[in-house]
Amino acid sequence: MKRALVIVLDSVGCGGAPDAADFGDAGADTLGHLFERELLELPNLAKLGLLEVLDRGPTSTLPGAAWAKMSEKSVGKDTSTGHWELAGCVLPQPFDTFTSFPQDLLDEIGGPFLGNFAASGTEILEQLGEEHLLTGYPIVYTSADSVLQIAAHEERYGLEKLWALCKRAREVLDRRGIRIGRVIARPFLGDSATTFKRTSNRHDYSLMPPETVLNRLQTAGLETLGVGKISDIFAGSGISESHPTKSNADGMATIGKLWADPRKRPHLIFANLVDFDMLYGHRRDPAGYANCLREFDAWLGDFLPQVGGDFLLITADHGNDPYHSGTDHTREQVPLLTLNAPRPLVASDDFTQVARLVAAHFGLDA
Repeated sequence: MKRALVIVLDSVGCGGAPDAADFGDAGADTLGHLFERELLELPNLAKLGLLEVLDRGPTSTLPGAAWAKMSEKSVGKDTSTGHWELAGCVLPQPFDTFTSFPQDLLDEIGGPFLGNFAASGTEILEQLGEEHLLTGYPIVYTSADSVLQIAAHEERYGLEKLWALCKRAREVLDRRGIRIGRVIARPFLGDSATTFKRTSNRHDYSLMPPETVLNRLQTAGLETLGVGKISDIFAGSGISESHPTKSNADGMATIGKLWADPRKRPHLIFANLVDFDMLYGHRRDPAGYANCLREFDAWLGDFLPQVGGDFLLITADHGNDPYHSGTDHTREQVPLLTLNAPRPLVASDDFTQVARLVAAHFGLDA
């Protein structure tokens, strides 16, 4: 039985992409700055070649380890663009972005809404959360990414009601041909601006992707298991089973359980660990980001002996340098760390190298 595990460390970039300045991200370097300023050491990722990727080697690596850097070819630096390219789909044109949404669009989705401007998730709750509780109107906002986000109180507005509203928003956007990458439900709890806190019950409603390696694997009779928000990112396309998670710790535990499951069919486990990005990158919290990486590295140390002869691949989808200005993603290269890769890695390739490696591992045409 062949199997493979791809883990996406959401936003763990490794230095500015060649075109970083075009995205306003000159000088961004998520891992580089964390190593320099947070005295970061990640000994188990180093066993797969991370220090070589960061030009901090040489170091002792495991037999079968191989590493490289990748630069995104698609036009964008968001979650959907990055993951779709990892799965083999390059987007030559960016998704649609807005600073605010047309009123007729919001009316069709089902307003009235509060907000309708670009803001961070914490700022928008501080500004409008109490008004939401008074009026019952959900909060709509966006960011530099191609997203339409709707926030509402999980208990007073209702979680199922919020999810239904976001699903309708996705349907309206698709009907109108508006290429927004994701509609995101942002439930929160609390009674005032000082106590509002987003919960783990977010849900992403993505634009339907073109064919990816996930679809090819299914057609060939393989199982594809999504962990975390993978199924949301691909709108369920090419995903045989979805295992949503509430945190990195939950995601790592889920990976461990799935890896220990003696399945009879060849399969790919495709996991996203989002805490790096959601909790620490956007909030520009370098100490929290560094500790999150240390927690993953400790888990990896226990997991590596279980890999055996199977294929392990660890990468990222973009950067989110907690030392960079603003609160948005950063256009960066990403590390490609592998164990038992089916063929030699290509240095400075685009993200589709991941799809080609997965296809080759299972004997499929890339």
